Amino acid sequence: RKLGFEMASDYQTGSLLRTLAATKPAGRILELGTGTGLSAAWMLDGMDASSRLTSVDTDKDAVSVARNALDHDPRVTFIIQDGSEFLRSLTGKTFDLIFADTWPGKIWDLDLALNLLAPGGMYVVDDMSHQAHWPNDHLPKIDRLIENLENRDDFFQTKLAWSTGIMIITKKPHQADS
Repeated sequence: RKLGFEMASDYQTGSLLRTLAATKPAGRILELGTGTGLSAAWMLDGMDASSRLTSVDTDKDAVSVARNALDHDPRVTFIIQDGSEFLRSLTGKTFDLIFADTWPGKIWDLDLALNLLAPGGMYVVDDMSHQAHWPNDHLPKIDRLIENLENRDDFFQTKLAWSTGIMIITKKPHQADS
């Protein structure tokens, strides 16, 4: 509250993230947009001891709240860096679950994020339903994102009219040539 940070994911989204993280034993999980660490805490709660979470944000003050609460957990690494730069630095790496809760990897550089998914990996975005606090130019960006995700044939997609509007896409396993 002291920081004026009002963009934390809601509890329904956190509960879903915990459940999804639990489906990825020894999983490699990426969070784009740490904020104050609420979603990271939910995912850590669902992760097993071998899983690893990397959480990236540019807001040093908000991430300091997350670090204060969660840095004792060796499964999480917090990175202060521009999300687009971070995504570009990950050539050859893959993740089993990506929660994109900021502009890089969601509104722009979507392909960079999706290319990091392992087969069977899940990409999760929230805030897909109109929110009263959105600026006027935001809804068209979300509409384009949804259209882009729906038109991909390399992923299965599910839209949930729940919480703040959630979309989950899963990378299809590689198909052997027949």
